[in-house]
Amino acid sequence: MKNAIVLIAICVFVCGFATAADAPKNPMKPGKWEVTMQMDMPGMQMPPRTITKCVTKEDAASVESAIPRGRNDSGCKLSDVTVDGNTVSWKMNCEERKVTGEGRMTYEGDAYTGEVHMKTPDHEMTIKHTGKRVGECDAAK
Repeated sequence: MKNAIVLIAICVFVCGFATAADAPKNPMKPGKWEVTMQMDMPGMQMPPRTITKCVTKEDAASVESAIPRGRNDSGCKLSDVTVDGNTVSWKMNCEERKVTGEGRMTYEGDAYTGEVHMKTPDHEMTIKHTGKRVGECDAAK
C-alpha cells in the first residue's frame, strides 16, 4: 500500500512536468513593444500604423498574447495555435463577421516580423507586422 502511494505521487509529479513542458511557450518577452502594421488589399495599400503595447508577465505566460488581435476580434476563435522554435502560427475564424484567417510571427530576440492573411466574402487582405521591444512597461499611475 505504501509503495502504491509513492508510485502514484511520482506519477502525478512527472505528469505535471510533462504537461507544463508540452504547453507551447510564448516567444514574446514581457515589456513595452512598438508594433507597426500595414494592410494590403488588391488595388489598395494602407499607410503603416504604429502602436505601443505593454506585454505583462501574465500576458507572456500565454502564447495567445503573441497573436495580434484587433478591438473587434473578441468574437473570433483561434485554432491550430502552434509554436515551432521561435515561430508562432495560428488560424482564426470570426463567424459573426464572416472572416477567416491565418497568421505567422517569427521572433528574433527583442523583435519579430510576420503576416496575417484574412478573407471575407468580398475581400482578401494581408497585414504585415513588425515589432520591437523598446523597454519596460510604464509604471501604472
